[in-house]
Amino acid sequence: MMNGTGALLEETLGLEAMSARTVVLASADAAIRSRLRISLTELRWEVHEAAGGAEAIAQLELLRPEALLVDSWLPDLEASEFAGQIRMMYPGVDLMRMDGGEAGEARSPRRNELLHALREVQGGAANDTAAWNAAPAAVPLSSVRVPGQAPVDEVRVTALLPEMVGASEPMRELSELIRLVAPRSSTVLIEGETGTGKEIVAKAIHRLSDRASKPFVVLNCAAIPESLLEAELFGHTRGAFTGAVQSRTGRIEAAHGGTLFLDEIGEMPLALQAKMLRFLEYGELQRVGDNETMRVDVRVVAATHQPLELRAAEGSFRLDLYHRLAVFPVEVPSLRARMEDIPLLAEHILSMLGQKAPRKRLSSEALERLKGHYWPGNVRELMHVLERAAILAADKMEIGPDEIRYRRASRG
Repeated sequence: MMNGTGALLEETLGLEAMSARTVVLASADAAIRSRLRISLTELRWEVHEAAGGAEAIAQLELLRPEALLVDSWLPDLEASEFAGQIRMMYPGVDLMRMDGGEAGEARSPRRNELLHALREVQGGAANDTAAWNAAPAAVPLSSVRVPGQAPVDEVRVTALLPEMVGASEPMRELSELIRLVAPRSSTVLIEGETGTGKEIVAKAIHRLSDRASKPFVVLNCAAIPESLLEAELFGHTRGAFTGAVQSRTGRIEAAHGGTLFLDEIGEMPLALQAKMLRFLEYGELQRVGDNETMRVDVRVVAATHQPLELRAAEGSFRLDLYHRLAVFPVEVPSLRARMEDIPLLAEHILSMLGQKAPRKRLSSEALERLKGHYWPGNVRELMHVLERAAILAADKMEIGPDEIRYRRASRG
């Protein structure tokens, strides 16, 4: 039975609300989609759901709906660029997002229905005038266009992932590679200098995979003594070695169903590399001190700042393991290769620092000083430099060039 609010809205909006129309809900949040489905079904909408942008496009092609409600964040596409594509491909679709300010456009009866449903879901009691006015309105995205207005068949989605801060071409290419490989089970080798954010890339691959609800387990091969690394990876039985007072599950087994991220894989001892290769080839592991083998389902993503191919040629890294890891190599660009991203990165870092202390901003002179540095430590170094600058600025809300310091002054 239709609730009183729905009946009142239909009476207010007239006959247009009485006929069923089709809407696609594009959001990664299943709970939001479920609440919107209930509200819109009450208003006689035929509701279809999509968990991401690619799925939404498929629904649009199949159903040709009257409206699309899109979340402000999508797991596979950047929302504003996605909206620009939809505007070109389906100009007749009412395109609205699920948060933001007022639209500034005349509201059709069907648009008002969508606004009503959104406000109910966003927590306002629909009969409460104050709640109605305070709730964020959905914003039509009709003004969004893909730069250059290329024909639809020439449009190529290269939107950045949420984890990727910056707008440079290297970062767009990196986002595209992550999207391509994430849904597959292929082993990935992430290469790049220290401080470029290789673990962030690994987490993005896991998030976009069908293993996202399973564990993401991290092991830094350089942080564990060689004598303990095998037991840490494969686990051990009680009494397997001195100090093994009880059995322990290894990192590989802990990642069952999910993703194992091996950071600094180049530091893995040669003897252990052979055992790792067998695991990658057969999906079997044997705990230290145990004669039994067990099968596990784990996707391996490895990372290194070392040239493993050269290490293999020198004999310090197994060539067969390198090829098994580098089924899909991904290069993370250095900060020097994307200097145009420094303003966005700096803004992002200062915003994070502003969560624990008063938010500071960069002067134009300080920003120019950042742009003139070589950044051997990449994004990690930029984070440290800005944190140091925020401290040196003391009570000032603006960071000047004098607070940008790259290394500690020599003593004596």
